[in-house]
Amino acid sequence: MRTSYQYRLKPTKEQAKKIDKTLDMLRHQYNYQLAERFHWYEQNRSPIDRCSIFVCHLPELKDKPNRFSQQASLTQLKKDRPWYTNIYSQVLQEVPKKVEIAFDRWLKGDVNGKKSGRPRFKGAGQYKTFTFPQFKQHHFVNNKITLSKIGDIKVIVHRQIPDGFDIKTVSVTKKADGYYITLSLDDKTVPTVKPDFNANNIVGIDVGLIDFIVTSDDERIAAPKFLRKAERKLKSAQRRVSRRKKGSNRRKKAIKKLGIQHKKVADTRKDFHFKTTNNLLKKYDVIAVEKLNIKGLTRTRLAKSINDAGWGQFIEILSSKAENAGLKVVSVNPNGTSQECSNCGHKVKKPLSQRMHNCPNCKVSLCRDLNASINIKNRGTHGLKAQSMSS
Repeated sequence: MRTSYQYRLKPTKEQAKKIDKTLDMLRHQYNYQLAERFHWYEQNRSPIDRCSIFVCHLPELKDKPNRFSQQASLTQLKKDRPWYTNIYSQVLQEVPKKVEIAFDRWLKGDVNGKKSGRPRFKGAGQYKTFTFPQFKQHHFVNNKITLSKIGDIKVIVHRQIPDGFDIKTVSVTKKADGYYITLSLDDKTVPTVKPDFNANNIVGIDVGLIDFIVTSDDERIAAPKFLRKAERKLKSAQRRVSRRKKGSNRRKKAIKKLGIQHKKVADTRKDFHFKTTNNLLKKYDVIAVEKLNIKGLTRTRLAKSINDAGWGQFIEILSSKAENAGLKVVSVNPNGTSQECSNCGHKVKKPLSQRMHNCPNCKVSLCRDLNASINIKNRGTHGLKAQSMSS
């Protein structure tokens, strides 16, 4: 079984400087190796997809930089720039891995074939995490962790690591309010939870902007709107940043305070998502949700409210927690869930502003979101039956 624990670090001023310096050097190396790959891409691609039968001059293709060739170049890097010897070798070797993942997702896509945008060079302060891919258990004792080339750092251990779990990797992250470590833990004696759910104990949920979710049992949770409520403080903090002189210490302090405000909003939203997920999984074995194109929805005029709700993060947490508990989350086609009558199936077209569903065919009248959640539940039930028949 694999899980992750995150703790807050309390480094000394000297240790904080080492962490910041390490992040900045890794950022420069990330940008350099990304530039190498872009250079190879530009030199070896051609907009012409055919050549003349009479004359055809093909340039000599250059070797494509890959993770291993770029890792091999780090030996020479340390000779040319001795200050890179202050970074633990395995931490430095993780940079080409990050570059390869970002570059391949742009050209090839991920395991599902979904492509990401063109990778960007990272500006000052934008490289925020480095990883120790191997870690010895005895380097984390009580409230102290030993990180190579940095030293023994105090850790706020708010919960103990469960017995039997081994630390596989350690990641150090700089956030707006300080430094954190994320421990990747593994216990091979704990089996992966197998699905064990009652297919009849199913609920459909419709996510929205007025009510965060409406269940097919007509339970509602109002949208908390954390960003909207914090807008006044955020605007005030942003104004302080814009009034400070660029490059000054006062501007840096103002930027830090702004980052802390944004982090507080994000943390509060995430906590709400976890609590909502926990309440749903306590009551139901199967949860049906719409497979929404959230990226497309954030390009509409409702983008701010959709980002504030954080539907994507909520569904991701819900799916992960359900899998760990041996329960099930079913994604259904969202097309027409609001227009289709949950009682008779008749399509009733209505604008977004109309919040009631009134069917002229069967005369049923109920809330638009409740109607949608019942349709989502019905589609989820049908999807589960289809899966069981195919297996």
